[in-house]
Amino acid sequence: MKSFDVAVIGSGPGGYVAAIRCAQLGMKTTLIEKYNTLGGTCLNVGCIPSKALLDSSHHYHDAITHFEEHGIDIPGDVKVNLKQMIARKQGVVDQTTKGIEFLMNKNKVEVFHGLGSFKDATHIMIKGETEETIEAKNIIIATGSKPSTLPFIEIDKERIITSTEALSLKEVPKHMIIIGGGVIGLELGQVYNRLGADVSVVEYMDRIIPGMDGALSRELTKVLKKQGVKFYLSHKVKSVTRKGKEVIVGAEDKKGADVEFKGDYCLVSVGRRPYTDGLNAEAAGVKLNDRGQVEVDDHMRTSAANIYAIGDVIRGAMLAHKAEEEGVMVAEILAGQQPHINYNLIPGVVYTWPEVAAVGKTEEELKEAGVPYKSGQFPMRALGRSRASMDTDGFVKILAHKETDEVLGVHMVGARVADLIAEAVTAMEFRASAEDIARMSHAHPTYAEAVKEAALAATEDRPLHI
Repeated sequence: MKSFDVAVIGSGPGGYVAAIRCAQLGMKTTLIEKYNTLGGTCLNVGCIPSKALLDSSHHYHDAITHFEEHGIDIPGDVKVNLKQMIARKQGVVDQTTKGIEFLMNKNKVEVFHGLGSFKDATHIMIKGETEETIEAKNIIIATGSKPSTLPFIEIDKERIITSTEALSLKEVPKHMIIIGGGVIGLELGQVYNRLGADVSVVEYMDRIIPGMDGALSRELTKVLKKQGVKFYLSHKVKSVTRKGKEVIVGAEDKKGADVEFKGDYCLVSVGRRPYTDGLNAEAAGVKLNDRGQVEVDDHMRTSAANIYAIGDVIRGAMLAHKAEEEGVMVAEILAGQQPHINYNLIPGVVYTWPEVAAVGKTEEELKEAGVPYKSGQFPMRALGRSRASMDTDGFVKILAHKETDEVLGVHMVGARVADLIAEAVTAMEFRASAEDIARMSHAHPTYAEAVKEAALAATEDRPLHI
């Protein structure tokens, strides 16, 4: 029987990063993955493939809407080759997952392919092409999540689909009905809207991206409506049925009236659930809560002293970068170090175009907590860089403490704000004030100037360019 210092179950961003860090710190490490490829949901059917399709569809959308204005004439019709678009997406995925294999070999992490399940707190049975049992002093559960559904919906993976199937469609839908106005639904909705589908988003809450600052929700709604996406907010879905190639979604609006939507595809995008199927956690003394999450303490330790859990399978935001931070944290704890994660400073991003990004407290949260604050906002349309690229939608909003000027939250909509948010995270990690950001030199012309201007607006209400 093979023995290891650490066994990691699950090879998503949390799991493979945890394995790398454990190996770097001198521990004999193994990684167990039930699928044939490494990388988990994020690399295979999540973050990476969705961004590939978002970029491809963005190029097509620009070609049919903006190229002429840029002075680029294309003879003949611009057509979508969906088969090639999906193939390119898969190429990106394959290259990325092979990169994880390289990293495992480089760091001497032994990889097992098969379903890992606990026999007890130190032994894991791996069922793959063969069956074997390994021993590990410490174990990290990083089994991630799967798409959720509603109890009355039967996912047939053909017309009634999840995000996984939406990444590999063989045709552009005529009318895609999306249940759920969260990140995943909006990103994939924009992909197919750009490619020519009618897209209807049916959302139970009274706004899209409900966990983010209200100003971001309002701005993204306005922009996506302008692009042709239809929104049905405060609608409770009650039924989803299929008749041949038609899908019928029955819902109830906020007045209690019945509403019916008909389309050829229905994307069910109502969140994700922690995935522990087949783990046999109880055999190791690992407790799950009533939401199916593995219970952990502040150090990611489960109810079993030598077993830890990270990422989507535990509480908190289901974000790849959150899982990575937790994976590193557990590895360093096992090495006797004292790492720390500030969950308030883990950014959230929506990769639509314009992008949406945020970190820290929302305005609603500050009001509810009774924290005195001031707000500074600057529109992207006032930037020369935005006008040059025709990306004038959006803004940057900075929330700072009214008395100390410490930055409490930063909320952005605009071009490349998924990258810009790192500036806000850095500033807040070092407890910067709005004035600190306002006094930093920002290159001109850049989108980042909006951050400086919003900080000026928050500090003394004196932005320079509006």
